[in-house]
Amino acid sequence: MTYSEAVSYLYNARPPFHIVGAAAYKPGLENTLRLMAHFGNPQEHLRAIHIAGTNGKGSTSHLIAAALQASGLKVGLFTSPHLVSLIERIRINGTPIAEAEIAAFIGQNKTFLDELQPSFFETITAIAFAYFVREKVDIAVIEVGLGGRLDSTNVLTPILSVITNIGLDHTEFLGTTLSQIASEKAGIIKPHVPVVIGESDEQTRPVFENRASECDAPIYFADECEYLRRTRRKVAPECELQGNYQENNLQTAFVALRELRIKNDAIREGFAHVCATTGLRGRWETLNEHPLIICDTGHNSHGLRFVAQQLSELTNPNIYIVFGQVNDKDTAASLALLPCGERYHYIFTRPTTQRARSAQEMLKLWSKPAVAIEDPEEAIRYAKQQAAPEDAIFIGGSNYLVADALSCYSHKD
Repeated sequence: MTYSEAVSYLYNARPPFHIVGAAAYKPGLENTLRLMAHFGNPQEHLRAIHIAGTNGKGSTSHLIAAALQASGLKVGLFTSPHLVSLIERIRINGTPIAEAEIAAFIGQNKTFLDELQPSFFETITAIAFAYFVREKVDIAVIEVGLGGRLDSTNVLTPILSVITNIGLDHTEFLGTTLSQIASEKAGIIKPHVPVVIGESDEQTRPVFENRASECDAPIYFADECEYLRRTRRKVAPECELQGNYQENNLQTAFVALRELRIKNDAIREGFAHVCATTGLRGRWETLNEHPLIICDTGHNSHGLRFVAQQLSELTNPNIYIVFGQVNDKDTAASLALLPCGERYHYIFTRPTTQRARSAQEMLKLWSKPAVAIEDPEEAIRYAKQQAAPEDAIFIGGSNYLVADALSCYSHKD
């Protein structure tokens, strides 16, 4: 089986959540446990850090992995979704898994997979865990796919759990209140395993405290560690991630790394070169200088409020905002956060995914002048044609639109 055949098999036999949405969601761990048993229960042989949260879990995972790698460890990193290629999800010391590994895994186990019919994410989780064990990583940083309690990754018993923050997202699966969502995320807290909470409030803090108490798990609230915040700014003042919202992710990662007894030099090195070390992309990433082109994967109200703030801080004469979302997001709430004024020019588009909201739908939710261009490549090209060298272009609202930008911006007129 070739890599392209393996990917086609995964996408066609059991389409992933990032393509079809709710139809791909399989709550519960039974399938995952059967998969893991088939491959020798690799989850029992991983020394892992488990990371959940509404936003920031990807950045936090990469920050922690970069610092661990800088300390001399062989580090596995499992994240989702991918932006351009499936192999982005599974890395060791920043290097993606080889396409041949994916092809071999699917080819050698197709009969079993046909019988079990696991979801796309269950299958990819099994590949990652088995690969990390076979390659003898010293430690694996594992990002939760969706939620926590019923997520496929939650077959782990980690050495540290991390929950970045709680916002209203995926409410059809996780609950409609912050406390309900926090309860699902808190499902990754394990008996006697320390947990770091990045951000909390009066609705979510009791949920975390109660779960930690039930599990006799030490709990640390990173947003309350002001001494460590000051220390972190001295230890690692520079970070390759430039988004304003990264401040909270940096603090969460720092507290987690201190709990792991990672030395300050490794933290400093890891944070300063996190993108180069781990391959992280799409977080307030500069794609071009003149005009300035920036993309960011913020895709819900909780994350976009930070993006909106940073957009308002840009000093460019004109800012062209290419914006698109998927249809399970509260797009009206997202749009209400975005800056307005004479220098902001909106181009709505449809990201490349079956779940995307059309550009025309976006336009109907926007009460101000704007352009709707369904094809994302055409929308980006239009923004570049309109922008002068001193202007700025922002591309965001969805992971999938950022993937479109990464695929096409640099080689299009």
